[in-house]
Amino acid sequence: MPSPAWRIPPRLITLAACATFLTGGFITAVGIHLPYAVQRPGPTLDTLGALDGEELITISGIDTYPTDGELRLTTVSVVGGPGYPVRASDVLRAWTLEREFVLPVESVFNPEVSREELDEQASMQMTSSQTNATVSALESLGYEVPQTLTIAGAGPGTGAEGVVEAGDLLLSIEAPEQGLVEVEAFSDLSAVLRETVPGAVVTLGLEREGEAMDVEIVTGEGPHGALLGIYIDPEVEIPYVIDFDIEDIGGPSAGLMFSLAITDLLTEEDLAAGQHVAGTGTVDLAGQVGAIGGIVQKMHGSVRDGAEWFLAPAGNCADVLGNIPDGLEVVAVDTLTEAKEALLDVTAGRTDELPRCE
Repeated sequence: MPSPAWRIPPRLITLAACATFLTGGFITAVGIHLPYAVQRPGPTLDTLGALDGEELITISGIDTYPTDGELRLTTVSVVGGPGYPVRASDVLRAWTLEREFVLPVESVFNPEVSREELDEQASMQMTSSQTNATVSALESLGYEVPQTLTIAGAGPGTGAEGVVEAGDLLLSIEAPEQGLVEVEAFSDLSAVLRETVPGAVVTLGLEREGEAMDVEIVTGEGPHGALLGIYIDPEVEIPYVIDFDIEDIGGPSAGLMFSLAITDLLTEEDLAAGQHVAGTGTVDLAGQVGAIGGIVQKMHGSVRDGAEWFLAPAGNCADVLGNIPDGLEVVAVDTLTEAKEALLDVTAGRTDELPRCE
């Protein structure tokens, strides 16, 4: 007599179907692309060191000096945006970590800009930051760097709108109680504006289509004094060969650390002197330090890679406060000069009076 066939209980079939459905739904959910961007700590690089056997910064045509210590540029890795969509699993992971931020993708990326355009823009910003870093470092050490300052345009709604024209050569500036100053470098212009009260009227000496002329501009308020509201396209003649071997990193925020590294390499006194220092911030041709994005992630990346000190733009203090990871000391700086002085104070142990975010 044949044995009876074994039948799967209907309840077990129902449970198995539900489990399969839920598992498939979860896999689909974590793999789905969402309209967010996730910011994470990116790699840090020692600007005084080498990567894959190649020095990050090399200088020829002038004496350089050995250094000891680290001056690390910092980066942010961003998941999301054109070409790199973020998945639900990325968002879920980021929500559990204080070092990662989840942001609406449109607050990070312009939806009308392609990945190729973003990469090109970041590359141009990196090149510009290297030029600014080189000029500011050399000038801070007393070297002359010839510059031609051509006006590229005026900012909408500024006192310069309708007054200057693209192609004008900037020759001089006269501000109240400061007298006429010949503008031979961007630092000349910056020094005058730093001592000018926002709202004051300044006179610019220009050359337009071969003709000399003066124009008056009502200044606005900038992060470092008065603001002209003009865009400048500088032509710079760097008297020495300074090369940067930096790949796959873009943007302007490594400027301060580039400036410090060049300064350290050209200074007989060792600025880093065994300290592990990281930092971030844009730097202009006059050595003024500007705020950047992603500073929380950059601080966490610095601690991960062994930094004990971090140089932050003073303009980022609102983001720094309450977000400093354990084991990291943060110093707020406004200029390359302040950053150099901070390094010397750290190496000498004079840390009580260092400027902090408050």
